[in-house]
Amino acid sequence: MNYNDLNSNELLSHIAGSTQATALMERYESLTALARADESELMQIPGVGAAKAAALKSAFSLAQKLSQETTTEPPLLDTPERIANLLREELRLLTVETLVVVLLNTRRRLIKYVRISNGTLDTLLVHPREVFRPAIAANAAALALVHQHPSGNCEPSPADISTTRDLIRAGQLLKIEVVDHIILGARTTERPKDFFSLRENGFFYA
Repeated sequence: MNYNDLNSNELLSHIAGSTQATALMERYESLTALARADESELMQIPGVGAAKAAALKSAFSLAQKLSQETTTEPPLLDTPERIANLLREELRLLTVETLVVVLLNTRRRLIKYVRISNGTLDTLLVHPREVFRPAIAANAAALALVHQHPSGNCEPSPADISTTRDLIRAGQLLKIEVVDHIILGARTTERPKDFFSLRENGFFYA
């Protein structure tokens, strides 16, 4: 049933009953006037007892709360720093390499992120179908790859670079852009950043 197609009487009848709904609208003439009535007034309508009066007041209170509700936008993930910040703490203490796929909409805002694969201490094996299956299911426009190096050294391995390029090519075929691959590690005196962006550092070509 599409409730948007129902008129006020029909909607009220689901709460108070058909006869009572008609009587309520005849007495109050508008939903605003009806919403202002207190429970004792509503109970003057034949067939509207305490339970139905309470249900009516609850419905109007819910409608008011809905009108005041604000939606928090998902986080914007349009830089390597923001992507790293999203997952740094979650991956920091893991002792094996773990790949997370961050799914993004057309405005580069987060849809969700999904853990895809756990490797050995320093090896991560992943197949494109594992990466893109959740992206297709979520209707994602783009995705970012994130994994951590338990050693703390966030420089990419040859396998990291090769896998990234394979996934870029797969994304091009599927029309799902791979926007970056972030490797999380640890800061050192020589390396002020605790992450490495393959796109930022020129490795992002298929």
